[in-house]
Amino acid sequence: MPTSDGPGRLPVFVASSHTNHQRSPGYVPDRGAPVRLPPPAKAPPPPPIKPYGIPPPRRATFSVSEENQRRERAQSHQQRKNTFICFGISTAAFFLTLILVFSLKSGNVLDENCPDHNPSLSSWNPGHQPQKAVVVRTGQLFRLESSATFLSLTIQSGGQVVFADSADGSKNITLRTHHILIEDGAALHVGSPKCRYRSHAAVALVGRSDDKAVPQVSGFGRKFMGVMGGGTLELHGAERVSWSLLTRSVPVSGLATGGYFFQRNFSRGINLRVVDQDTAAVLFSERYDTHKLPNDSRRLTQLLYSLPPGRVVTLAVGDSAVKSLLDETKMAIEERLGSSFVHDLKYRQAWALVSVIGGGNSSCSEDVREHENHDTGGRALARRNFTTADGVGFAVTAYSEWKNGFPISGFEVDAVDQVVLNLQDEVQQSWKPGDQIVVASTDYSMHQAEEFTLLSCPHCTSRQVRIQGKPQYGHVGEVIDGVDMRAEVALLSRNVLVYGEMENSCYGNTCQFYSHDTFGGHVKIVKNFTSVHLSHVELKNMGQQSETGHYPLHFHMCGDVDKRGGYAEPTYVDGVSIHHSFSRCLTIHATNGLLVKNTVGYDTLGHCFFLEDGIEQRNVFYHNLGLLTRPGTLLPTDRNDTLCTSIRDKVYKGYTPAPSTECKAVSTFWIANPNNHLIGNAAAGSQDAGIWFVFHSSSTGDSHGLVPETKAELTPLGIFYNNRVHSNFKAGLFIDKGVKTTNASAADPREYLCLENSARFRPHENADPNRPRVAAVIDTLIAFKNNDLGAWIRGGDIIIQNSGFADNGVGLSFASDGSYPKDEGSSQEVTQSLFVGESRNRGTNAGQNKYWGLGGADAKMRTLPRNRTFPIRGFQIYDGPVQLTQSTFRGFIPTPERYTSAVGFNLKNTWQLTPRNNLSQLSFCSTVGLRAFFGRPGQWFEENDLDGDKNSIFHDVDGSVTGYTDTYVGRADNLLIQHPGCVSMPQWSGVICSGRYSQVYVQTQGAPSLTLSICRDEYPNSPLVLRGINSQGAPSQQYQPVLMMSKSYTLHWSGPAPREVVLSLINFDKDDWVLLGLCYPSDTTFQIMADINDRQSNTFDDLTDYGTVSSLAELGKRPTERKYFFDRAVGLLWFYLRARHSREGHSYCSVKGCERVKVMATTSSKQVCNCSAKAYPKYSKTPSAVVPMPALSTKPCNSCGAKQLVFSSEPWTSYLQTQVKSLCSKEQLRGDNSSFITVNGITMDFSQSGYLLVSVDACSGKVTKKTFFSKLDAKMEQYLKSGVPKRSIVLMATRGKPEGMVGVAPHLVTLGMAKAADLTGAESVAFWGFLGGSSSPPWVSLLSGQEDEFLGLQERYLPLGAEAYGCSPPAVQTRKDLELLERATGTQ
Repeated sequence: MPTSDGPGRLPVFVASSHTNHQRSPGYVPDRGAPVRLPPPAKAPPPPPIKPYGIPPPRRATFSVSEENQRRERAQSHQQRKNTFICFGISTAAFFLTLILVFSLKSGNVLDENCPDHNPSLSSWNPGHQPQKAVVVRTGQLFRLESSATFLSLTIQSGGQVVFADSADGSKNITLRTHHILIEDGAALHVGSPKCRYRSHAAVALVGRSDDKAVPQVSGFGRKFMGVMGGGTLELHGAERVSWSLLTRSVPVSGLATGGYFFQRNFSRGINLRVVDQDTAAVLFSERYDTHKLPNDSRRLTQLLYSLPPGRVVTLAVGDSAVKSLLDETKMAIEERLGSSFVHDLKYRQAWALVSVIGGGNSSCSEDVREHENHDTGGRALARRNFTTADGVGFAVTAYSEWKNGFPISGFEVDAVDQVVLNLQDEVQQSWKPGDQIVVASTDYSMHQAEEFTLLSCPHCTSRQVRIQGKPQYGHVGEVIDGVDMRAEVALLSRNVLVYGEMENSCYGNTCQFYSHDTFGGHVKIVKNFTSVHLSHVELKNMGQQSETGHYPLHFHMCGDVDKRGGYAEPTYVDGVSIHHSFSRCLTIHATNGLLVKNTVGYDTLGHCFFLEDGIEQRNVFYHNLGLLTRPGTLLPTDRNDTLCTSIRDKVYKGYTPAPSTECKAVSTFWIANPNNHLIGNAAAGSQDAGIWFVFHSSSTGDSHGLVPETKAELTPLGIFYNNRVHSNFKAGLFIDKGVKTTNASAADPREYLCLENSARFRPHENADPNRPRVAAVIDTLIAFKNNDLGAWIRGGDIIIQNSGFADNGVGLSFASDGSYPKDEGSSQEVTQSLFVGESRNRGTNAGQNKYWGLGGADAKMRTLPRNRTFPIRGFQIYDGPVQLTQSTFRGFIPTPERYTSAVGFNLKNTWQLTPRNNLSQLSFCSTVGLRAFFGRPGQWFEENDLDGDKNSIFHDVDGSVTGYTDTYVGRADNLLIQHPGCVSMPQWSGVICSGRYSQVYVQTQGAPSLTLSICRDEYPNSPLVLRGINSQGAPSQQYQPVLMMSKSYTLHWSGPAPREVVLSLINFDKDDWVLLGLCYPSDTTFQIMADINDRQSNTFDDLTDYGTVSSLAELGKRPTERKYFFDRAVGLLWFYLRARHSREGHSYCSVKGCERVKVMATTSSKQVCNCSAKAYPKYSKTPSAVVPMPALSTKPCNSCGAKQLVFSSEPWTSYLQTQVKSLCSKEQLRGDNSSFITVNGITMDFSQSGYLLVSVDACSGKVTKKTFFSKLDAKMEQYLKSGVPKRSIVLMATRGKPEGMVGVAPHLVTLGMAKAADLTGAESVAFWGFLGGSSSPPWVSLLSGQEDEFLGLQERYLPLGAEAYGCSPPAVQTRKDLELLERATGTQ
């Protein structure tokens, strides 16, 4: 078989380089590489043997010249040579044909795409040589046919090792070695992208960190697979679905009822349990002492005859049960349960039975064991499998025995080995029995992630798998309250495996922190490699916690690895499973343009997907999943509290790190430069953050000096679309902070690369602060069950849109660039988003969830973030300016233990707040009990008296929050912002006022530890006291009160007046003004001047001195002039602050710069400067409104709220919002009178007793039929049989207790139920069904309310347009994620 398809083209199985040639050892990107000659070809075959036979007759010869004779001899020689060549070619073709024929017969068709089919390869069976350092040299091209063991394997230039494969996948090759080194010009192949490996291949990396017998390799260390410059590594396993999403919730134990377990010693008599055959719930539990009490035997008889057919009954004897067991009872057990053993039951025999009432002997499972010497020699065990009405399998088990002199009996109801997971993707073809999977947590604790082994499942659909055992925690598989909370389910197993062989116990210097070996294998790729591609490979037990730079998969300073770097086939990592790792998952170090997609990182120490030095750019993360990211030791940001304070070898002398500010940042995605792309990823559980964008002021680590200034803070954000973050302790998404880029010193003893709070993300075009801003867009973020924050984002010009936040301690909090930002004018915006406080996802009280209490709209027990009393907030205002618009809030119900509000403020806030925090077009559902809350003294709020707390305020632009258009909502006790017409909101601790509001930024010098008391002349007895932002004792201080414009105020100090005060006008519009009186001693002299400060260039313009006037009245006549009046008798220095220039956009300051007034005071007095006693009543005024309060609006806001009903991780899928409100008679007696079905906001109610059925087209979502029946009669039966349109979603609600409810159940089987439920005793029913399709959708369900268990309002979000429904796929389906992927990778 030829190895080339033509000149200039390499065979497909030989990885192509940047050009048509392999790289030289000294290859540098963007420079030409010299042509490297291919490996020498095999020697040509020997010439064929001359055939025997009669020689041909000789031709007659003539006397010719010697020259002619020579010419004839030459021609004759050439003819013979040509004959030999033709014969050789024919022979070679013949043998090649034979090879092909035999290959076809054996099923091994030669394929040029398969690297192991290369005819140049030699079979290699080196065997097990654990002490031999094997070197594959130039020209050695080996096909590894069987398992082997080496001390090490080095593949040198021109050498190649290819793992053999077989068509039926029967090969099983394991290569064990301390390391594999692929040198320049060498290659290692396992499969290829077009010929994926079908068998099982494994590379086991062995060795200990302290093994001196095996020397370290420079740059790689020990226990590794390394690719040097010019090397090729191609690993390609069978293509498999990497991870999917649950489409049906899995409850704890697999059963909605939670399962049941009971065991007891000496429980004499017959122990009985009655189990609901439709739900697996234990309905009745009792012990009958049929040994001693005949009456108990009669009670048992009565019970058995009273139970309806179909009920599951299970019996187990404890001690003895026959002495008083009446014949009538035995007969009842025989007749009703089909027992064969009860009639002859003997004293102290162990007996267990599981049966069905009325099922006869065929339904009965029972077992008897003889009693002898207080032992039965085994357990009498009865067990039967059943199926709930929803199709969930479960088993009922009873057992009885004597053991070591003790009688033991017990019962179990469980779903062990019967739980089926319903998934979004078709996985049956690629997920096999024996494979390992992990199901992510959908609660606050990441530790609720669970691993399972897959079992065979002949009855499963293509989107179902069956797991071994049963789940310990609940896992959500649906959209809840409009937010997609479906658990990720990842396949860990691959048929190509690279793993580290581990010791059974810990050793080395990490044992003080970990109880297990953390020295795994690692894969390291360095710059100028020829070709590296990994797809559908498993990396297990990889990474070395004790060694920096030794990670499961590490691209080390590779530069550009896409087309920009000259790679014709850009480098990628696709479908790789990296799990149970000891140091990160995937590290991208000084490498750009790498594509990482469909990759799973599970259970690792330290940051999982890790960008290292702050200069990594253009890398693309597409549809990756990371979960269970634990703390590590390598960097301060990897560490938790304990590790942070314990590891001090790199701090200065005896310094002890502060965990909350220097450490505690371990993240699933650690993004050290914003110019990277994240599309469709999931961060499903980290000790700190899911996705953290951190900003390096300069390149760090090995990259230090390569890029002097990274300008990361100014760099525009790459694509951020459709990412989900949940089950993280600190935050789902975190955009803030930098890292320390200097070594520890006496001046700054903190460790290199610890967190620091100096970075401020403010993206500009080309990372140039003098060029226009570029908004960072966070599009389609799903954040739920994050313990502290769904998202925390600091910086300027950031937009969040189309995003859903649910069940977070705080849904979303923005922080600005600072109290007086240098890069002022930026803003933050949230639009078209949903905030849910406490959803119907109530969680599981286990798996390191610490808090459990009442909450939610249903006031049921649930897991809680932070603490039972923690004030949950949807949107948190910290400083601003922020714009929150066209968004929806639901599920914010306060409880007696905590305040839960839709809008709230940062707790214990020392910072400033701007009145330009604008809220508009918001929608609040009926489940919002507290729209806004300003705090109250107590737990979490403490005294609620810090400067930021007191100045809390926001602008209700359109009245969608308060009902009053263009009003401001502030603290109820802040009289600086009020007037007599304000509306008090005691529940909010707030007040609604009209007016114009801005801030005055007060900076002082020369008077440390002063508090500032501000009185408005209209409310002199209610001053606002501010303690300042800086720490007490600081030489300078700053205050930033919010003031109502066009009013007068006096300012007083708690000590001697500061010698210098600078007052800046913040958020003043042109001609806005306030009149200020500053308190000073009577002997003070002043120098007052105005200027305009350009913050960016730190220059000053328009410097003007203030002149004096003789009275306040004269000053009032000249308000536009720069004049002041000092009332020496009172001690008040009066002057106007007036804006002379206009603002633009969200700028704090004017278009000319920040207008300021600077007061420099000279005095010899040291007296306390509080002039309020003298100032009032002299300067008191009557309160009045500058802007009258608007009327309360009662008009509905049709444009308010988010347009989307569902915020899903598959935004291309449409959903149907359905609500079913059934009503039983007892609810009516309690005053509830509503019964209805709602479809996408359209409500169809009914007021008479009966059944309401609504049919919705499953493809379009349109309601096709709405039918009411007062009872189950022939008309309704006919409708259920033939009246429902095909491809219909069917919704049913009931009112009262309509006739025929039991008879309805069999008809629901045709609408997707697994079997007919027993609705005997049901008071109400809610049903979601489907007609059409080969299998029932996973969302089909039936709920019934019995006795005092009311159904209430039930909500479901159902996917529309699925091909499984029989819907035609759209002619052109737009997938924004795929379009963005093409854009990010440059393949558009």
